[in-house]
Amino acid sequence: MKLNRAFGILTMRLILGFLFFWQGYGKVFKFGVDAVYNNFFKKTYEELLPDFIVAGTAYFTTFAELIAGFLLVIGLGRDWALYILAAVLVVVTFGHGMAEPIWDASHVLVRAIFLIPLLLLPKEWDIFSVDYLIRKDKNKNV
Repeated sequence: MKLNRAFGILTMRLILGFLFFWQGYGKVFKFGVDAVYNNFFKKTYEELLPDFIVAGTAYFTTFAELIAGFLLVIGLGRDWALYILAAVLVVVTFGHGMAEPIWDASHVLVRAIFLIPLLLLPKEWDIFSVDYLIRKDKNKNV
């Protein structure tokens, strides 16, 4: 049972981490953050919000997805990565709702379905992670 629990958590963490990582990767390395900002964020929100908020949001969400997604994949700083990605989901939900009150929330909901259980499950159960190896090593030296 403990092994099933550990693999279940690993599976959720990897799926969520890859979903965010590849989205951030595409924005940074395939399209370029400036292009994403100019072609999507700026055009969508320029009449709704000041430019510095729109630009800050574009860069924050992009790099948060890339970096926190990668951290989730390897299992390093899991809780902080989850907090950052939860903030991204809240910002994205607010932004999409502001731009278009009726929008397809399926991509946000899928991520939330994986993120919320990971926040609620004890991190000690996440044994296939760098965090677990660090904790294990610390406990060995005490």
